[in-house]
Amino acid sequence: MRWIAEAESLRLVPVRVAAPGAEEVTIAVRACGMNPVDYKIPPGPVGFEVSGVLAAVGPGSRHEVGDEVLAFRVQGGYAEALTVRARDVFTKPPELSFPQAANLLLAGTAAAEMLHLTHVGARDVVLVHGAAGAVGVSVLQQLREIGARAIGTASEASFGTVREFGATPTTYGPGLAERVRALAGSGVTAALDCVGTREAVDVSLELVSDRDRIVTTAAHDRAYAEGFHAVGGNEASVEFRDRVRPHLIELAHRGRLTVPIARTFPFEEAPAALRLLRSGHAGGKLALTLPEGAR
Repeated sequence: MRWIAEAESLRLVPVRVAAPGAEEVTIAVRACGMNPVDYKIPPGPVGFEVSGVLAAVGPGSRHEVGDEVLAFRVQGGYAEALTVRARDVFTKPPELSFPQAANLLLAGTAAAEMLHLTHVGARDVVLVHGAAGAVGVSVLQQLREIGARAIGTASEASFGTVREFGATPTTYGPGLAERVRALAGSGVTAALDCVGTREAVDVSLELVSDRDRIVTTAAHDRAYAEGFHAVGGNEASVEFRDRVRPHLIELAHRGRLTVPIARTFPFEEAPAALRLLRSGHAGGKLALTLPEGAR
């Protein structure tokens, strides 16, 4: 079975899972990652990342039946099983649960691309807008790995999350630039916008003079108009994200990169889960889960 997007709703349909061909594998899905892009795509199969157990492998695959895996850059991940390219499948770090593994790479590669585009290093002081969100939390962990100092905007209720991952929290809203200046001391050298609000962009432009060191995940129109970076949407982005996947999985394996899960839903409750995701009040990452042996 697979969930198909139809306008504002989801429909569960039966689907025949093709046997894997050369350099393909079939995954018995244990968890489906959920991301905002899932409700922004045209009607059709939904879901870009999963985790599970290999049910079949085709010729040329480096994996074996029974391996616990995660996969990113798949099509139609809201499914009980699917056959995908082996190149998009990786051994699941045992340190991550299936729901965590299914949510690792879309947010993680977006975060890594933000750091890549802005050339962040150990000496930087980085402002992260939306630091307690899915991409923001991955950004904070990757900044900590680099050794950079981070200041992250969040609601006061999420300050504990921001501190947990090594950053200094501050609230968004009026006076943000002044609060960040006071916390930064010597100044902010890069700004990473994970929310796309007018405030986030305006404050980033006010605090960081070099527009090559500002990036957004959402305010693409302003990025193009005002000469700073926006992640995604081009071939270079796809190539970078594909290259960085093994590095992020290795960080997770070493316990240096994790994925906080706010809530899981049974697979059959995907419409309710997507409504919560769309509401903007999920409180963190969501996942659909399937029992062992589901097809």
